[in-house]
Amino acid sequence: MSFDDAIKKFPLKHINTKAPNVEYSFWHLLEHIRRTAADILEFMGSSKYREKEWPKDYWPDYSSTATKKDWDKTIRLIKKDLQTAITLSKSSKLDLFKKIPWGDGQTNLRELMLIADHNAYHIGEFAILRQVCKIW
Repeated sequence: MSFDDAIKKFPLKHINTKAPNVEYSFWHLLEHIRRTAADILEFMGSSKYREKEWPKDYWPDYSSTATKKDWDKTIRLIKKDLQTAITLSKSSKLDLFKKIPWGDGQTNLRELMLIADHNAYHIGEFAILRQVCKIW
């Protein structure tokens, strides 16, 4: 399932809904996807990268709520970062097997695959939570 399929026709009145026995909302989950991909891309692209604090820097505060503007911004930035990852993966200028000099053994390919795996996992989770909450 693509990201666009998972969020298609999502009712805005449920962006802050939390599924039963889940401590985060639909927006929290999308914002986590966004923050994680942005962090990985920052790591790949900057020797000045500084490791983030888990979980504080990867999830919004679970008591926070989103507006339509927040929701739209999160979706726009997820799509932008996904396009950046795709562009990087196709670039003849990026050696996918080269170790990132400021890392501890990670390659560009590993980091791009990490974005793909992380997104796929949480997009699937998003879809399942929509079914659980009967908002599909």
